[in-house]
Amino acid sequence: MSTVVIRGARPYGEDAVDIEVTDGVITGIGSDLEVGTDVEVVDATGLVALPGFVDLHTHLREPGREDTETIETGSRAAALGGYTAVFAMANTDPVADNAVVVEHVWRRGQEIGLVDVHPVGAVTVGLEGEKLAELGTMARSAARVRLFSDDGLCVADPLIMRRALEYTKALDAVIAQHAEEPRLTVGAQAHEGDLAARLGLAGWPAVAEEAIVARDCLLAKHVGARLHVCHVSTEGTADVLRWAKARGTRVSAEVTPHHLLLDDERLSTYDPVNKVNPPLRTAPDAKALRQALADGTVDCVATDHAPHASQDKDCEWSAARPGMLGLQTALSIVVATMVEPGLLDWRGVARVMSERPAEIAGLPDQGRPIAVGEPATITLVDPAARWTVRGAELASIAANTPYEGMELPGAVVATYLRGRLTARDGKATA
Repeated sequence: MSTVVIRGARPYGEDAVDIEVTDGVITGIGSDLEVGTDVEVVDATGLVALPGFVDLHTHLREPGREDTETIETGSRAAALGGYTAVFAMANTDPVADNAVVVEHVWRRGQEIGLVDVHPVGAVTVGLEGEKLAELGTMARSAARVRLFSDDGLCVADPLIMRRALEYTKALDAVIAQHAEEPRLTVGAQAHEGDLAARLGLAGWPAVAEEAIVARDCLLAKHVGARLHVCHVSTEGTADVLRWAKARGTRVSAEVTPHHLLLDDERLSTYDPVNKVNPPLRTAPDAKALRQALADGTVDCVATDHAPHASQDKDCEWSAARPGMLGLQTALSIVVATMVEPGLLDWRGVARVMSERPAEIAGLPDQGRPIAVGEPATITLVDPAARWTVRGAELASIAANTPYEGMELPGAVVATYLRGRLTARDGKATA
């Protein structure tokens, strides 16, 4: 039997207490808990204790692009960012559209053991949008897939989308849609607006996202299935979500840290590190998304962590791949955009980074309260810390962070997964 006492932590930013953990379970919470001679004591004075974070949207690139990220390096980045569970998107090579690939991803995550790695299954074969993938087989596999997405591409055919929703309803699973009407975004390079016109970049109109979200909310309501909207990026999409939720539609949504903080003015330098899909939108869009996250219209934060090799970013804008790193900076961006302005308190942070994503994905042992009898899956955060982002110092193989050189507030000090230390003071421990 092993026991650890986390001394002086502040659960949800509230009063300081000691947290006793025995064999991976919280066994005591109180002031000045008695400590035996064989008990490890961790000084957490001034640190905020939160449930371990859950990311519904990561790209771990394995199999196929291990030159940019692997399940091991991505797991390290996740643990260092305070995450205890991540969902690995299906756009690998080969595509995760069958039981063999999803079981490989799941088993590698189990072997590494830094975070719970849950593979996302493709909705359609080869992400081609024409034929449903083996959803039932993946759901019944050892990986027990419950989240399906063609992320990177939209399930554009409404009949295919309806059939997918019907199938996943029977499986008690969720379709996560990359909302982009492809006929409206052919050749698109940036948010459609004055800035894109000035820069000579083909526009990606907000309505291309909003139209798919509206359509899919109607389909989900008709079928009675669950829909999750990936990386919401426009004020209009938030409006559609409010309308759909008011009608009782079973829809949830995520927003990325970069869509909370950054806007399309960043494109003025033509630096491809700012190229992402969906694109950075306007400052009013970002403000509306922050409000939508605060009021629950948007349910959670998901990183869309997307590592890319230098040759795919250090090139002209039109040739660059979209995407940016996010796992190790997400908490700090949420602090900067939501906590410091007073839009969320620390209980709110727990809701959007842990509790809601765990509920959406159906993870019974993640996003749990910090309470006696619960799993000791805990992230310790220093709310007073400030740190400077250096892409080369992050755990990912790739270094494509848009926050290079920025000083950000808040830092993850330690991460525990069911009582086992997975990261401390900037180092992964396994």
